[in-house]
Amino acid sequence: MSNDTSDRIHVGIIGGSGLYEMEGLKILETREIDTPFGSPSAPVVIGELGGRSVAFIPRHGVDHEFTPSAVPYQANIWALKSLGVFWVVAVNAVGSLREEIEPGHFVVPDQLIDKTYKRPNTLFENIVTHVSLAHPFTQELREVLVSCAQEEGVTVHDSGTYVVMEGPAFSTKAESEMHRQWGAHLIGMTAMPEARLAREAEMAYASICLSTDYDCWREDDEVDVSAVLAVLKKNIANVQRVLARVIPAIPLDAESSCGASSALEYAIMTRPSAISDDARERYALVLDKYLGER
Repeated sequence: MSNDTSDRIHVGIIGGSGLYEMEGLKILETREIDTPFGSPSAPVVIGELGGRSVAFIPRHGVDHEFTPSAVPYQANIWALKSLGVFWVVAVNAVGSLREEIEPGHFVVPDQLIDKTYKRPNTLFENIVTHVSLAHPFTQELREVLVSCAQEEGVTVHDSGTYVVMEGPAFSTKAESEMHRQWGAHLIGMTAMPEARLAREAEMAYASICLSTDYDCWREDDEVDVSAVLAVLKKNIANVQRVLARVIPAIPLDAESSCGASSALEYAIMTRPSAISDDARERYALVLDKYLGER
């Protein structure tokens, strides 16, 4: 896939179904995409803002029908990759594990702890790949998210560690206290395997996390779904304004120099001669540039 293809969509957004209802965004089409992993969470909404195309996927489906464990993460990432997307902005609702991260605040995390155990966590079957995930969020994209949130006057924390739990139930109090002792700042259910899959697909990935509650670590404080939804509803306008700044601010010309664009260069351990024709065809979108002709 060439970086200079004129019809590429360079930017993708994964989040709630209402994120594309932002001022200045023109919806161009809704596209059904098939992937080696089946269909994504919903048809991809493609729009244009400031002359730049962008693709949206509602992570949990149009009607929020997918639990965090059942989200088709592989299909979502592959669908965006097939459109030419390199820069992926995720929007995640999270609980706060720190007093200073108040409900309503934004956080752009820089680290992850993965506690999930029921989800497919790689794009590749029968091909051994070991991508580096020391820094799971792309710094170049994180900087854009932080600066755009600040420009919109939104309270944003420019770093933090996000613990990803399986769900769908919220944490026990003991778990919440343990996560705080680990030094974590956020608890949520959706950043993994999304971040790992994006790295395997050689895509830049960063997240805007919306703090909705204090989890259950504070005395007499428990997660209440109605309160979470109320905070999310208040924040949706802020998210839309920030994204409207982010989309035209992403440095598209920095793709080739971004480390994510070559994440697989030294990660493929299986000998090319041992990779079947079926596997080559299945993963051609991401592996062709390394495997070449058989």
